[in-house]
Amino acid sequence: MRFMIAGLALSLAIGGGALAKDRYVVALDGTFAPHAMPTMDGGVEGFNVDLTNVIAERLGVEIEIVATQFSGILPGLQAGTYDFVVAPTTITKERAANYLFSEGYLNTDFQFLVRADGPDITDLKQFRGMKIAVNKGSVYDSWARGLAGEIGWVIESYGTATDAVQAVLSGRADATVAGNTVMAWAAKQTPGVKLSYLYSTGLVWGMPFRKGDEALRATVEAVIECMKLDGTMAELHRKWFGTDPAPGSAALTPRPGWGEPGFEGYVEDDHVPGCN
Repeated sequence: MRFMIAGLALSLAIGGGALAKDRYVVALDGTFAPHAMPTMDGGVEGFNVDLTNVIAERLGVEIEIVATQFSGILPGLQAGTYDFVVAPTTITKERAANYLFSEGYLNTDFQFLVRADGPDITDLKQFRGMKIAVNKGSVYDSWARGLAGEIGWVIESYGTATDAVQAVLSGRADATVAGNTVMAWAAKQTPGVKLSYLYSTGLVWGMPFRKGDEALRATVEAVIECMKLDGTMAELHRKWFGTDPAPGSAALTPRPGWGEPGFEGYVEDDHVPGCN
Protein backbone atom coordinates (compact mmCIF):
# COMPACT_ATOMS: atom_id res chain seq x y z
CA MET A 1 0.00 0.00 0.00
CA ARG A 2 1.39 3.40 -0.96
CA PHE A 3 0.90 6.42 1.28
CA MET A 4 0.98 10.06 0.28
CA ILE A 5 1.89 11.80 3.51
CA ALA A 6 0.22 15.13 4.19
CA GLY A 7 2.88 17.65 5.11
CA LEU A 8 5.61 15.98 3.05
CA ALA A 9 5.14 18.69 0.42
CA LEU A 10 6.21 21.30 2.96
CA SER A 11 9.34 19.34 3.80
CA LEU A 12 10.25 18.87 0.16
CA ALA A 13 9.75 22.56 -0.52
CA ILE A 14 12.09 23.46 2.32
CA GLY A 15 14.63 20.78 1.48
CA GLY A 16 14.82 21.44 -2.24
CA GLY A 17 12.62 18.74 -3.77
CA ALA A 18 13.71 15.49 -2.11
CA LEU A 19 14.70 14.02 1.21
CA ALA A 20 18.26 15.05 2.01
CA LYS A 21 19.40 11.41 2.32
CA ASP A 22 18.12 7.94 1.61
CA ARG A 23 19.65 6.52 4.81
CA TYR A 24 19.34 7.77 8.37
CA VAL A 25 20.85 6.67 11.68
CA VAL A 26 18.66 6.90 14.77
CA ALA A 27 19.05 5.87 18.39
CA LEU A 28 17.04 4.38 21.21
CA ASP A 29 17.59 2.74 24.58
CA GLY A 30 17.59 -0.97 23.80
CA THR A 31 16.66 -1.95 27.37
CA PHE A 32 13.53 0.22 27.68
CA ALA A 33 10.96 -2.58 27.34
CA PRO A 34 8.42 -2.80 25.81
CA HIS A 35 9.51 0.18 23.71
CA ALA A 36 12.81 -1.48 22.80
CA MET A 37 14.38 -4.69 24.09
CA PRO A 38 16.92 -7.29 22.95
CA THR A 39 15.90 -10.29 20.86
CA MET A 40 17.46 -13.75 20.98
CA ASP A 41 19.25 -13.17 17.68
CA GLY A 42 21.00 -10.02 18.90
CA GLY A 43 18.54 -7.56 17.43
CA VAL A 44 16.03 -5.28 19.09
CA GLU A 45 12.24 -5.22 19.11
CA GLY A 46 9.44 -3.18 20.67
CA PHE A 47 6.92 -0.40 20.12
CA ASN A 48 9.46 2.20 19.08
CA VAL A 49 11.28 -0.25 16.84
CA ASP A 50 8.05 -0.98 14.96
CA LEU A 51 7.24 2.74 14.87
CA THR A 52 10.63 3.49 13.31
CA ASN A 53 10.30 0.72 10.74
CA VAL A 54 6.91 2.04 9.62
CA ILE A 55 8.41 5.53 9.21
CA ALA A 56 11.24 4.10 7.09
CA GLU A 57 8.84 2.08 4.94
CA ARG A 58 6.48 4.97 4.28
CA LEU A 59 9.27 7.41 3.46
CA GLY A 60 11.06 4.88 1.28
CA VAL A 61 14.36 5.28 3.13
CA GLU A 62 16.68 3.06 5.14
CA ILE A 63 16.81 3.77 8.86
CA GLU A 64 19.53 2.14 10.95
CA ILE A 65 18.51 1.77 14.60
CA VAL A 66 21.35 2.01 17.14
CA ALA A 67 20.56 0.63 20.60
CA THR A 68 22.57 2.30 23.35
CA GLN A 69 22.26 3.75 26.85
CA PHE A 70 19.89 6.67 27.07
CA SER A 71 22.42 8.93 28.79
CA GLY A 72 24.46 9.12 25.58
CA ILE A 73 21.62 9.50 23.08
CA LEU A 74 20.88 13.23 23.21
CA PRO A 75 24.59 14.18 23.31
CA GLY A 76 25.03 11.87 20.31
CA LEU A 77 22.29 13.72 18.46
CA GLN A 78 23.98 17.06 19.14
CA ALA A 79 27.31 15.65 17.98
CA GLY A 80 25.81 14.50 14.69
CA THR A 81 26.17 10.77 15.44
CA TYR A 82 22.41 10.32 15.00
CA ASP A 83 20.05 12.06 12.57
CA PHE A 84 17.18 11.97 15.06
CA VAL A 85 16.12 10.07 18.14
CA VAL A 86 13.40 7.42 18.26
CA ALA A 87 13.76 6.60 21.96
CA PRO A 88 10.73 7.66 24.00
CA THR A 89 11.82 11.16 25.04
CA THR A 90 9.70 13.30 27.32
CA ILE A 91 9.16 16.77 25.90
CA THR A 92 10.10 19.37 28.52
CA LYS A 93 10.78 23.10 28.29
CA GLU A 94 14.44 22.48 29.13
CA ARG A 95 14.89 19.93 26.37
CA ALA A 96 12.87 21.95 23.86
CA ALA A 97 15.33 24.82 24.37
CA ASN A 98 18.10 22.59 23.00
CA TYR A 99 16.37 20.20 20.61
CA LEU A 100 13.65 20.35 17.99
CA PHE A 101 10.79 18.00 18.90
CA SER A 102 8.13 16.29 16.85
CA GLU A 103 4.61 16.42 18.18
CA GLY A 104 3.90 13.97 20.98
CA TYR A 105 2.88 10.43 20.00
CA LEU A 106 2.27 8.91 23.46
CA ASN A 107 1.21 10.30 26.80
CA THR A 108 3.59 9.47 29.62
CA ASP A 109 2.95 9.39 33.34
CA PHE A 110 5.53 8.38 35.93
CA GLN A 111 4.98 5.00 37.59
CA PHE A 112 6.84 3.57 40.57
CA LEU A 113 7.74 -0.08 40.97
CA VAL A 114 8.45 -1.70 44.36
CA ARG A 115 9.11 -5.18 45.69
CA ALA A 116 6.01 -7.36 45.80
CA ASP A 117 6.20 -7.41 49.60
CA GLY A 118 6.74 -3.64 49.78
CA PRO A 119 4.32 -1.15 51.32
CA ASP A 120 1.36 0.29 49.44
CA ILE A 121 2.23 3.86 48.46
CA THR A 122 -0.55 6.40 47.89
CA ASP A 123 1.43 9.64 48.27
CA LEU A 124 4.90 10.75 47.18
CA LYS A 125 5.73 11.76 50.76
CA GLN A 126 5.59 8.08 51.76
CA PHE A 127 8.85 7.61 49.85
CA ARG A 128 10.72 9.75 52.42
CA GLY A 129 14.00 8.12 53.40
CA MET A 130 13.81 5.53 50.63
CA LYS A 131 16.35 4.83 47.88
CA ILE A 132 14.90 5.40 44.40
CA ALA A 133 16.65 3.83 41.38
CA VAL A 134 16.46 5.72 38.08
CA ASN A 135 17.82 5.39 34.55
CA LYS A 136 20.78 7.78 34.29
CA GLY A 137 20.12 10.82 32.10
CA SER A 138 16.39 10.19 31.83
CA VAL A 139 13.67 12.69 32.70
CA TYR A 140 12.88 10.48 35.70
CA ASP A 141 16.43 11.02 36.94
CA SER A 142 16.21 14.83 36.76
CA TRP A 143 12.65 14.91 38.08
CA ALA A 144 13.43 12.75 41.11
CA ARG A 145 16.62 14.67 41.93
CA GLY A 146 14.70 17.93 41.70
CA LEU A 147 12.35 16.69 44.42
CA ALA A 148 15.02 15.16 46.68
CA GLY A 149 14.99 18.09 49.08
CA GLU A 150 11.20 18.19 49.28
CA ILE A 151 10.50 14.45 49.48
CA GLY A 152 13.61 13.38 51.36
CA TRP A 153 14.42 10.38 49.20
CA VAL A 154 17.85 9.26 47.96
CA ILE A 155 18.33 8.96 44.19
CA GLU A 156 20.68 6.38 42.66
CA SER A 157 21.31 6.35 38.89
CA TYR A 158 21.79 3.18 36.84
CA GLY A 159 22.90 2.69 33.25
CA THR A 160 19.65 1.08 32.12
CA ALA A 161 16.04 0.81 33.22
CA THR A 162 16.58 -2.94 33.59
CA ASP A 163 19.43 -2.33 36.05
CA ALA A 164 17.15 -0.03 38.05
CA VAL A 165 14.50 -2.76 38.32
CA GLN A 166 17.15 -5.27 39.38
CA ALA A 167 18.28 -2.86 42.10
CA VAL A 168 14.77 -3.06 43.56
CA LEU A 169 14.69 -6.85 43.31
CA SER A 170 18.07 -7.17 45.03
CA GLY A 171 17.15 -4.76 47.82
CA ARG A 172 19.72 -2.12 46.79
CA ALA A 173 16.82 0.27 46.13
CA ASP A 174 13.34 0.55 47.60
CA ALA A 175 11.66 1.62 44.35
CA THR A 176 12.30 2.64 40.77
CA VAL A 177 10.39 5.09 38.61
CA ALA A 178 9.93 5.31 34.83
CA GLY A 179 7.15 5.73 32.28
CA ASN A 180 3.89 3.96 33.06
CA THR A 181 4.09 1.70 29.98
CA VAL A 182 7.61 0.59 30.89
CA MET A 183 6.75 -0.11 34.52
CA ALA A 184 3.59 -2.03 33.58
CA TRP A 185 5.70 -4.24 31.29
CA ALA A 186 8.37 -4.73 33.96
CA ALA A 187 5.77 -5.70 36.57
CA LYS A 188 4.22 -8.21 34.17
CA GLN A 189 7.56 -9.77 33.21
CA THR A 190 9.37 -9.70 36.57
CA PRO A 191 8.25 -11.88 39.48
CA GLY A 192 8.83 -10.26 42.86
CA VAL A 193 7.84 -6.68 41.99
CA LYS A 194 4.56 -4.78 41.74
CA LEU A 195 3.27 -1.48 40.44
CA SER A 196 3.09 1.33 42.94
CA TYR A 197 2.31 5.04 42.94
CA LEU A 198 1.29 6.67 39.62
CA TYR A 199 2.29 10.32 39.19
CA SER A 200 0.25 12.11 36.52
CA THR A 201 2.42 14.50 34.50
CA GLY A 202 0.40 15.78 31.55
CA LEU A 203 3.57 15.21 29.48
CA VAL A 204 4.07 13.42 26.17
CA TRP A 205 6.85 11.55 24.39
CA GLY A 206 8.17 12.99 21.13
CA MET A 207 11.12 12.52 18.76
CA PRO A 208 14.07 14.95 19.12
CA PHE A 209 15.86 16.45 16.12
CA ARG A 210 18.69 18.93 15.90
CA LYS A 211 17.82 22.61 15.78
CA GLY A 212 17.69 23.65 12.14
CA ASP A 213 16.35 20.28 10.94
CA GLU A 214 12.78 21.57 10.55
CA ALA A 215 12.40 19.90 7.15
CA LEU A 216 13.31 16.45 8.47
CA ARG A 217 11.15 16.99 11.57
CA ALA A 218 8.12 17.89 9.41
CA THR A 219 8.67 14.90 7.12
CA VAL A 220 8.84 12.39 9.98
CA GLU A 221 6.03 14.07 11.91
CA ALA A 222 3.73 13.88 8.88
CA VAL A 223 4.12 10.08 8.97
CA ILE A 224 3.37 10.04 12.69
CA GLU A 225 0.20 12.07 12.07
CA CYS A 226 -0.85 9.63 9.36
CA MET A 227 -0.28 6.67 11.69
CA LYS A 228 -2.55 8.28 14.29
CA LEU A 229 -5.34 8.75 11.76
CA ASP A 230 -5.17 5.42 9.93
CA GLY A 231 -5.11 3.27 13.09
CA THR A 232 -1.49 2.13 12.87
CA MET A 233 -0.51 3.81 16.14
CA ALA A 234 -3.46 2.22 17.93
CA GLU A 235 -2.51 -1.16 16.46
CA LEU A 236 1.02 -0.87 17.81
CA HIS A 237 -0.38 0.28 21.17
CA ARG A 238 -2.50 -2.87 21.43
CA LYS A 239 0.37 -5.10 20.29
CA TRP A 240 2.93 -3.88 22.83
CA PHE A 241 0.87 -2.47 25.73
CA GLY A 242 -2.20 -4.72 25.55
CA THR A 243 -4.67 -1.83 25.62
CA ASP A 244 -6.34 0.65 23.29
CA PRO A 245 -5.05 4.22 23.57
CA ALA A 246 -7.40 6.52 25.46
CA PRO A 247 -9.73 8.70 23.38
CA GLY A 248 -8.15 12.10 22.80
CA SER A 249 -4.69 10.86 23.78
CA ALA A 250 -1.50 11.73 21.90
CA ALA A 251 -1.52 8.29 20.23
CA LEU A 252 -4.74 9.15 18.40
CA THR A 253 -4.81 12.92 18.05
CA PRO A 254 -2.64 14.85 15.56
CA ARG A 255 -1.46 18.23 16.85
CA PRO A 256 -1.92 21.36 14.75
CA GLY A 257 1.23 22.77 13.15
CA TRP A 258 4.65 21.14 13.52
CA GLY A 259 6.05 20.11 16.89
CA GLU A 260 4.29 20.05 20.25
CA PRO A 261 2.17 23.16 20.92
CA GLY A 262 3.36 25.23 23.87
CA PHE A 263 7.03 24.33 23.49
CA GLU A 264 9.94 26.10 21.84
CA GLY A 265 10.41 25.02 18.23
CA TYR A 266 6.69 24.67 17.56
CA VAL A 267 5.66 26.04 14.14
CA GLU A 268 2.04 26.97 13.59
CA ASP A 269 0.62 26.38 10.12
CA ASP A 270 -2.58 25.23 8.43
CA HIS A 271 -1.52 21.89 6.98
CA VAL A 272 -4.15 19.16 7.12
CA PRO A 273 -2.81 15.96 8.72
CA GLY A 274 -3.59 12.78 6.89
CA CYS A 275 -2.60 10.20 4.29
CA ASN A 276 -4.21 8.96 1.10
